[in-house]
Amino acid sequence: MIVLEHVNKVYDNGFHALKNINLQFKRGEITVLIGPSGCGKSTLMKLVNALNTPSSGKVLINGKNVSELNPVELRRNIGYVIQSVGLFPHMNISKNAGVVPRLKKWDKDKIEQKVNELLDMVGLDYKIYGTRYPSELSGGQQQRVGVVRALAADPDIILMDEPFSALDPISREQLQDELIRLQQELHKTIIFVTHDMDEAIKIADTIVLMKDGEVIQTGKPDTILRHPANDYVRNFIGSNRLQNENTYEIPLVDEVMITNPVMAFPGRGLAEAIKMMEMKRVDSLLIVDRNRQLKGAVSIYRVLDQYGEEGMTVADVMQPVRYSVAPGSTLPEAIEIMDNHQLSNLPVVDSNNQFLGLITRGSVVKHLAQIYPAMVPPLPNGEDE
Repeated sequence: MIVLEHVNKVYDNGFHALKNINLQFKRGEITVLIGPSGCGKSTLMKLVNALNTPSSGKVLINGKNVSELNPVELRRNIGYVIQSVGLFPHMNISKNAGVVPRLKKWDKDKIEQKVNELLDMVGLDYKIYGTRYPSELSGGQQQRVGVVRALAADPDIILMDEPFSALDPISREQLQDELIRLQQELHKTIIFVTHDMDEAIKIADTIVLMKDGEVIQTGKPDTILRHPANDYVRNFIGSNRLQNENTYEIPLVDEVMITNPVMAFPGRGLAEAIKMMEMKRVDSLLIVDRNRQLKGAVSIYRVLDQYGEEGMTVADVMQPVRYSVAPGSTLPEAIEIMDNHQLSNLPVVDSNNQFLGLITRGSVVKHLAQIYPAMVPPLPNGEDE
């Protein structure tokens, strides 16, 4: 749909911003341009809506050369979302979202219907937010309106220039999820600029990794993770994400275990145990002595069963820990024990029965999410913890 052929961009001061770029952006996909600041990713993206013009080469949309199109009409048919949103402060949210359809002289009722539909799609009830002004919205809500404005005229192409980078991590993650969900419904051709590899991996159908005005590697996220083209790509991705089976090392329990799980001393009363479990949101406690010797474990059910007995401690109701694993054991070994015995967690203890850490389903999942291993057996069934 969008093709760049031998594109170069050289500024008047001689700076060569883009060097012989040849790319295709597939219809209905999210293509992420990523690289460090100054690599040319935003410059490249702005060629598509003629905010930048190439010094040489061609930018084609559906076979038509962008340089031969009316730039005003071109931009009205391409959605554009930027980091600073750029909402008009004197317009309410509905009017902000309907700017481009009004410029295209859509019927008033059609604009209202489209804006209301899109506001609802991004989680902003138009009955509540439509009449509000930008100053009354949070940063994340304003950015949602920016997305709605880009979609309102129903363009085939949407450009997004680091749209979520100024948001807090929670809002950013929510909007990434929202974009993925919307794309599944709308199937737009989206070019998304970011410098965050986690963001790129999460949302991209195709990643274009750039450096110094050149395309270093293009491919699906999984392909780039498995087969980085060179050391630059490998370093940019980060060694913890690489999944090349030739370099894969089976992790040890020492790398995965939680070293500070919820523990209690044997002398703790039952009421104290219940309060600890409530505060830490767990349903069991490991019982250790002051030398960190593992004495047993107690569940909320055993504590409640004996709660009516005054003066009892967790030592009176705890049960021995039947299964544990030694430090230096491999993660697959630990997972196999958990799976075979339907355990929600597995202590790591040394030869002197000193407690070192705890393998939980949550700690395993967190580790897998960081390194994407390809050789670890399936997780046991059940909750994370």
